[in-house]
Amino acid sequence: MEHENQTVVKEFILQGLARNWELQLFTSALLLLFYIIILPGNILIIITIRCDPQLGSPMFFFLANLALMDICYSMVIPPKMMANLFTRQKTISYQGCMAQIFFIHFLGGAEVYLIIAMAVDRYVAICHPLHYATMVTRAVCWVMVLCAWGGGFIHTMIQMSVILPLPFCGPNEVDNFFCDVTQIIRLACANIYSLEYLMFINSGLVTTMCFILLLISYSALLIKVKMVSGQGKSKAASTCITHIIIIFVMLGPAIYIYCHPFQDFPFDKLVGFFHTVVFPLMNPMIYTLRNKEVKVAVMRLLNKYNVIRLK
Repeated sequence: MEHENQTVVKEFILQGLARNWELQLFTSALLLLFYIIILPGNILIIITIRCDPQLGSPMFFFLANLALMDICYSMVIPPKMMANLFTRQKTISYQGCMAQIFFIHFLGGAEVYLIIAMAVDRYVAICHPLHYATMVTRAVCWVMVLCAWGGGFIHTMIQMSVILPLPFCGPNEVDNFFCDVTQIIRLACANIYSLEYLMFINSGLVTTMCFILLLISYSALLIKVKMVSGQGKSKAASTCITHIIIIFVMLGPAIYIYCHPFQDFPFDKLVGFFHTVVFPLMNPMIYTLRNKEVKVAVMRLLNKYNVIRLK
């Protein structure tokens, strides 16, 4: 094909979450209500951890960064999705589509690496408690967070380096409510068979390996906790279980989406909706609901604000 590096398609048509417009509007209204409740909660978690000196441990530092990443992640797809629903438009520009893909994989990859950093933190805290304060310093925490952001950037740049050179000359209909590599590369006017394998390795296989390694590490930590006696035994076990829940919530849908790039399944849209819209806002909330220290600190901050307002 001549001029393969030129993009003819200027916009893509997003088919949406459902064919029925009323159902899509209902879903959007629920999503808006969900945002009104959960999004301020995540912001409150960040403010609480930043302001409360009793939450100065590395675990809460990582939790605040996870909440920040999830808030950013939740801003990538839902705003455009709700705007299209309320205006009854289904289009997204080529630049907007590429931006969605970039930020989805940038923030998603960064979260995976941050979860790995949190697993390292728990390993040192449980297996080397006497050296924890000297090994996991604030400087080390910042390095791990920056590495998580850097890992996410490298991951998404691999995706973009494959997608951006592809020519798009039609069709331009995406059978989904957002742009992602698994659908977009199929619309390219080129042979993408080898590219689908690359996407499978870069997203599906890597995510699956991280999922397995994290499960093995936390299972080993749970066994270690049961063998050790002490006051913090139940707290350490609860923290490990919380991390395992987050691993399933975050990586389970990602494995489902990116481990079958060659064909579509009926539940793809539903899993994609929970993976990209619902679950990102829920991750910090799960940590908070299972952590007494954060709940007490939140109530302490709210009571302090009420006292100041009354004065």
